[in-house]
Amino acid sequence: MKWITAIIKPFKLDEVREALSDVGVHGMTVTEVKGFGRQHGHTELYRGAEYVVDFLPKLKVEIAVDDGQAERAIEAIGQSARTGKIGDGKIFVADLQQVIRIRTQEIDADAL
Repeated sequence: MKWITAIIKPFKLDEVREALSDVGVHGMTVTEVKGFGRQHGHTELYRGAEYVVDFLPKLKVEIAVDDGQAERAIEAIGQSARTGKIGDGKIFVADLQQVIRIRTQEIDADAL
């Protein structure tokens, strides 16, 4: 099993959700986050004063998938979140040791 975390631009969420649904991923957790990488933020003007916005708004999408679904899910996220411009985000993939569904006590692939 894999734990996939993707940092994406907020306006790409619907496209990512639809792409994941098309490859059989039907659950996800989405968190509003702020951060920067090579993008380094930008400068804005507010009431005549210029200030630097270091952290840009992003969304963190987290999914747990079976090993057989992982590559398709990664590809779906990558294609649907891409704009071709700086700040598109990143995808992180980690091994998932165990999953337990609290309600039924199902374990691993059955719990996904």
